[in-house]
Amino acid sequence: MATGRGRMLRQGCLGLQALRGSLHGGGAAWGSAGAAAGRTGFRKGPGVKFARGSPVLRQYTRRGQHNEKSTICFVSLDRMPTEVLLNIFSYLDAVSLLCTGCVSRRFYHLASDNLIWIKIYSAAFSPKRSHWKVNSVEETATSVSLLSVEDKEAGYWKKEYITKQISDVKEALAQIVKPVNSYTGLPVKIKEALRVFGLHFAIILREKSGKEHVMQHVDLSFNDTSVTVVWYDKNWPHLAKLSTLDLCGVTPVFADRYKTFDPYGPRWLSLIAQYDLSHLSKAAMIGCDRLVRVFCLNPGLLVGLWQKGDGLAFVMANLHFHRLVERSTLGSITLPYVPPPHHSPFVDDSPDYGLQGYQLHIDMHGGGTFYLCSTLYTLFSSKECIENGYAKFMVINLNNNREHLPLIGKVGLTWRTTIFDGFIESCSFMDLTLLEEYRKPFWCVSSPVYLRSIAYPSDGPHFLGHTYCVDYMDTEGGVHVELVWIEETEEYFIISLVLYLSVAKINHWFGTKY
Repeated sequence: MATGRGRMLRQGCLGLQALRGSLHGGGAAWGSAGAAAGRTGFRKGPGVKFARGSPVLRQYTRRGQHNEKSTICFVSLDRMPTEVLLNIFSYLDAVSLLCTGCVSRRFYHLASDNLIWIKIYSAAFSPKRSHWKVNSVEETATSVSLLSVEDKEAGYWKKEYITKQISDVKEALAQIVKPVNSYTGLPVKIKEALRVFGLHFAIILREKSGKEHVMQHVDLSFNDTSVTVVWYDKNWPHLAKLSTLDLCGVTPVFADRYKTFDPYGPRWLSLIAQYDLSHLSKAAMIGCDRLVRVFCLNPGLLVGLWQKGDGLAFVMANLHFHRLVERSTLGSITLPYVPPPHHSPFVDDSPDYGLQGYQLHIDMHGGGTFYLCSTLYTLFSSKECIENGYAKFMVINLNNNREHLPLIGKVGLTWRTTIFDGFIESCSFMDLTLLEEYRKPFWCVSSPVYLRSIAYPSDGPHFLGHTYCVDYMDTEGGVHVELVWIEETEEYFIISLVLYLSVAKINHWFGTKY
């Protein structure tokens, strides 16, 4: 019996290795850790079958080699005794257990065994060493299990382990993004946080029928105050069938800065923004070339459609660094992260309190090419400049030539897919980072914009060149930028920049009553 039990155990372990390989090779998308059995991408059935040529099958058929024609034998792990499977599962790590739990309903319950998970929990979060006695992992697990396993529901320690892992990841991320750039007021280690903890971005395309398509980002590039994320594919779903697009941050549940990111491991999805695609072709088109047309969906999303066929070509998202880590990790699959409420500081006696001392950092870029990066200081307004619920700030004056800013090169957006690439003139991304007088981020925006031709500047002298303008507006603020194209030097100059801030936001932030 002992020999037979050992042989069965070895065969089961080999079968689980083959099972794990098939799970990792299948490319299934993991929505959350410890998903129940029967999720999309996993096979349901009485057991996992192994065909001719697998290691388990060869062992079973080896005894029948003397026959002229051996009989095909199938091994079902699901039919093994419970105690044998629990013994096998006890040798697996946390990721393998979660993967195994997605195979079938029985495997899900067995892979949630408290005795197995309490050992994993104790090994990962063992108590601090004592000067008097040092307990081994096994002793700690045994002592805790005697007190805590019997009176806990099934899967309790699995949930505790996952919760503690997620908490540790978030705490480590918070420490990385703590240092702040004195010029922009934004974290200086965003790139490091994304790299060492395997933070990724995904879009979920949802059809009107409810079917979902999950796509991982293909390309990612860093700007001064934002990150540009790109998705493209050969086989997009039909646009006419799509209803919404969810943009999510993807964090590995068991992130480890010293290990390679596993794209098939359990992950946590945090909703960043949701967009309506049902009327995309009727939205504002902000540019085109001979192959694609691009549409802007706020906040910060650019969707490219082929000129022929009206199909999706690519999706680009420009994400501002302000609270990017929190938005990518602290939300849920259905609800975005909500920042804590802002507490108004002590109200100053100044008559223009909340209308002065601002600092604006502005960037313009398009597909890896940078056109503008500038910081403008000591911006101010007054009560007389409040109109239609917005306070007006004159950042760059049309009549002051010394304030005018040049742009490097001809503005445009570079795009590419698996087959084609192109350049859309007069279209780019604009990042705005406004700091208030205490150098805290007050209003941060990243959005696609386009240069619209106008006859002449709204006010002031005429220039020897064609004039353009860029406009952006939302409920919290807006900008109006006027540029002139100088043919002799082949460059744009910003000749006017007006900033608008919502009075309601100013009153809420500073406790004023304008």
